Amino acid sequence: MNPAVLVPLGKPETLTELTSIFSAVKGDIFPPKNCDQSYSAMTDKVQELVSKCLQARDMAYCPYSRFPVGAAILTADGAIISGCNVENASYGLTVCAERTAIQRAVVEGHTQFTAIAVTCDIKDRFVGPCGACRQVLMEFGSDWTVYLTKPDGSYKKTSLNELLPLAFSPADLMKKN
Repeated sequence: MNPAVLVPLGKPETLTELTSIFSAVKGDIFPPKNCDQSYSAMTDKVQELVSKCLQARDMAYCPYSRFPVGAAILTADGAIISGCNVENASYGLTVCAERTAIQRAVVEGHTQFTAIAVTCDIKDRFVGPCGACRQVLMEFGSDWTVYLTKPDGSYKKTSLNELLPLAFSPADLMKKN
């Protein structure tokens, strides 16, 4: 299992600052020696993903629960698509942020994804997607990185496989006894 990785929103100014952020994680030094520019580009993309999910949360329409949620999805080609929860007086018609982001991405022609960042207003712990959203994400593959994000921009990196073990997937519909 991956250790919790807490990263403040904002860019460290030096490699020393970045290393100090991660040095507490199992004593490992991060980034690894001989780190190249691809690491920097990915770090920037993760920061952008986290930032977009925080912005999406601020757009949530949640007059009944007062529980705003934001999500941002990273597509396989590098686009970031965001979504927020949209509530309805008929509660069952409410749409979660993660599903809003997926639906927007599909409308824009994207069906391959690599990561999602999700946030809400809970400050003292990381909150993951609901079970229904986990299943919807699984529809588009199991190899997702998931960034559970607090309002301050810190996040815990996990995976969809960790959040939804033994998942039912489209592959199960192809199997015959």
